[in-house]
Amino acid sequence: MSGETTFTMTGNVVADPELRFTPGGAAVCNFRMANTPRRFNRQTSEWEDGEPLFLGVAVWRQQAEHVAESITRGMRVIVVGKLTQRQYEANDGTRRSSYEIQADEVAPSLLRATAVVTKATGNPQGAPQQHQQPQGYGYGQQPAADPWATQQSDEPPF
Repeated sequence: MSGETTFTMTGNVVADPELRFTPGGAAVCNFRMANTPRRFNRQTSEWEDGEPLFLGVAVWRQQAEHVAESITRGMRVIVVGKLTQRQYEANDGTRRSSYEIQADEVAPSLLRATAVVTKATGNPQGAPQQHQQPQGYGYGQQPAADPWATQQSDEPPF
């Protein structure tokens, strides 16, 4: 939607994602994540933790299934989406608010980890996905069919 503010959060997944399906068959995956800011205290020369921020994340449709297969508790993730607020009445009768990210993108953080990405095959009908083995190549490796992988002459290629 036009005019909506995009929100980005990095943090740790605090519980394994839960995949459910609506009565209409749309997949939705929910999980909670937390980010705890750290600040350096110059007086004590030590790092101190600030107040953690916990947010729920909702991911829909095909991406929901991908998240449920890929993300687990404890992983550091990057989530991009819309920050939404929902008001509800608690059991004691008080009005409360909860905040959630309606995710457009979810990805593992590579700050302290590595990942292998496997491209899912497309299926516009919404049927279960058949996953392929990784087709990419890692750092320092060349694909066999790449004509630029080997230089054919002593002349520079440009």
